[in-house]
Amino acid sequence: MRAFQLASLSIDALEQTDVPTPQPAADEVLMRLRAASLNYLDLMVAQGHLGDARLPSFIPGTDGAGEIVELGSRVAGWAVGDRVVAGLIVDWVSGPIGRANSQRLRGVSMPGSLADYAVVPARALVRLPDHLSFLEAATLPIAATTAWNALRAAQIGPGDVVVLLGTGGVSLFALQFAKAIGARVIITSSSDGKLERARTLGADVTINYRTTPAWDEEVLAATDGAGGKLIVETVGPATFARSVNAAAAAGTIYTVGFVSGMELTIPLLPILLKTLRIIGSNTGSTADLAETVRAITELKIRPVIDSTFAFGSTRDAYRLLSEASHFGKVAIDITQR
Repeated sequence: MRAFQLASLSIDALEQTDVPTPQPAADEVLMRLRAASLNYLDLMVAQGHLGDARLPSFIPGTDGAGEIVELGSRVAGWAVGDRVVAGLIVDWVSGPIGRANSQRLRGVSMPGSLADYAVVPARALVRLPDHLSFLEAATLPIAATTAWNALRAAQIGPGDVVVLLGTGGVSLFALQFAKAIGARVIITSSSDGKLERARTLGADVTINYRTTPAWDEEVLAATDGAGGKLIVETVGPATFARSVNAAAAAGTIYTVGFVSGMELTIPLLPILLKTLRIIGSNTGSTADLAETVRAITELKIRPVIDSTFAFGSTRDAYRLLSEASHFGKVAIDITQR
C-alpha cells in the first residue's frame, strides 16, 4: 500500500513509500482510508516535538476517515463497508482520561492516517454522518470534538458569549456549534478577509487583533464589560493574559493550542477574583467523538475546508498548515494520487 513516512524530523522529509498492508488483530478492523485532515499536532510530530516517530517506518497523520474492509475475529457491531471515522486516542473509550487509556494516539505514538489502509481498534470507531463526505468527516476527530467539548464544558446556551481566537478548524467548528445553539460569538483574526468570511458563518463581532492589539478590551466593550462566558484559547502564551481579562466572572478558558509556545506566565489575581475555570483539552474520547457526530448530524453542520490536496501532495498540505494562512481545515484526498 501507499504510505507517507518520516525519513527524518522535518516536513520536507515526508516521503511516499510502498509498505505492506497491515493485518487486523482480533479486536481491530482494517480500514481503507479515503481522506485525512491535518492539525497543528501533525506539525509537532513532524518536527519532533511530540510523539514516537520511530524513523523511518513511522506513518503520521492524526485524523482520517474511510470504510471497513476487514474485521478482526472478535469484532462485533460493525460490518465490511461501514463508513467510519477513528478517534485520536484509541483506548480512551469514555469517562475520564488516565494513564492506562491515553498512551496510544493515531499518528503520534502509533501509525496514522497518511496511508491507503490502517488497523484501528473497533472501540475507537464512530459511524460517519450520512450528510458528510469522507473529506468532511476526516476533519471531525480532533477539531470538531475539541470545539464541542469546549461548549459543553462551559455549559453554553442561547445568549451566552463565546470568544474565539483565530480562524482555524477548532475556532470555526466552535463558531458553527455556538451559533446553532443560539450563542453570541466574538472572533479574532489578523485578516479582514477571514473576518468577513467568519461573519458569513454567523460571527456577531469580529476583531482584527493586528490593528487592534488590545482585543480583550474590545471584547469587554462589546459585552458591556461582562466578557465571554467561554474563551477558546488556541494560541497560548502570547494571548493568555488577554484571554483572562476578556473572560467573564465564573467563565471558562478552554485551553486548546500552543502555537505561540509552551511556557506560560499568567496573572493569578484576576483568575482568583473572577473564579475562572481553566480547562486543558486533550481532544476527547470515542464517546465524545460520537456525541460530536450526533450534534453535527442534528444541527446539519458542514465542516469548513480551506484546501484539499491529493495524496501525493501531502507535503504541500503540511506547508500550508505551517504558514497559518488557512481558514478552517486542510484536508487530503487519499483517493487522488
